[in-house]
Amino acid sequence: MARVYNFSAGPSMLPLEVLKQAQTELLDYNGTGQSVMEMSHRSKEFDDIIKETERLFREVMNIPDNYKVLFLQGGGWTQFSSVPLNLMTKNGKADYIVTGQWAKKAYQEACRYGKARVVASSEDKTFTYIPKVKREDFDLEADYVYYTMNNTIYGTKFNYIPDTGDIPLVSDVSSCFLSEPVDVSKFAVIWGGAQKNVAPAGLTVVIIRDDMIGHAMDITPTLLNYKTQADKDSLFNTPPCWQIYITMLVLRWIKGLGGLDAMKQRNEKKAKLLYDYLDNSKLFKGTVVPEDRSLMNVPFVTGSDELNAKFVAEAKAAGLVNLKGHRTVGGMRASIYNAMPYEGVQALVDFMEKFEKENG
Repeated sequence: MARVYNFSAGPSMLPLEVLKQAQTELLDYNGTGQSVMEMSHRSKEFDDIIKETERLFREVMNIPDNYKVLFLQGGGWTQFSSVPLNLMTKNGKADYIVTGQWAKKAYQEACRYGKARVVASSEDKTFTYIPKVKREDFDLEADYVYYTMNNTIYGTKFNYIPDTGDIPLVSDVSSCFLSEPVDVSKFAVIWGGAQKNVAPAGLTVVIIRDDMIGHAMDITPTLLNYKTQADKDSLFNTPPCWQIYITMLVLRWIKGLGGLDAMKQRNEKKAKLLYDYLDNSKLFKGTVVPEDRSLMNVPFVTGSDELNAKFVAEAKAAGLVNLKGHRTVGGMRASIYNAMPYEGVQALVDFMEKFEKENG
């Protein structure tokens, strides 16, 4: 079996140990004689799976008891609407920090439901840095402050949690989910799509403080009302059962490695390897200011569209796939999520060194 190193921004690679476990249980999960893909979401067997997944989430992320963990569908776009529909209900205002395409789209969606305001933005420099914000920058009447913690396309990350005082803080953590410890108690809502660091595409995890539930606008669709799913323990309708099962396996894998502290160390080691090479290369150049670099998504360029295309093609032939940058920025991007082994990043750096010698 020849497996490639997959640097896709999502859906992305999963831990090999998890894939093998799922393969072993594909036809017969835990002696039930059936696959989890065939299992009723109302069955005792699946109830055990979803409860174990929530328990592991709470343990691994140290989630306080006054938070619900919801397993939903619809991806980021649904949350762009769900957040304002559920939270922008007191004063009809919200503050947004725009540091990339997805934060911008979330802001634009919120404008449909109330008075959303851009507090800070890095669009002036093509989202290559993270703006610094202070408590006094926010509107005291804002129902919440929203930001995207890690920017998949542009390769930036907030290395601080914005101080919003008493204003509820909401964060999209999709592309840095479970990559390092996060103080959940600092947030009113944390949500993330699973397809980058957690599970296959199709699952969105929402971690929400209890007092944020039950205030949705009257126009909120039933399934977008957080109370609907919170009251039914994420089983109001059929959840993405297979994705929840894989999430359980991934959480077990993370726990077995030593938890999120150990995961952060692994990710820092991988990122340092790649960034150190980029900082010393005469051909390749990183595009993000060093202090705001992501551990998960590393964009870089050669300065030549022709060389960029040649690099992506030759890398693919060498088993290093999905390195082409997002269509809005071009160049290359290596997404080195939790499941990417150190050896994969080393293989990429070795190939970049070879390519530079031949084309520099």
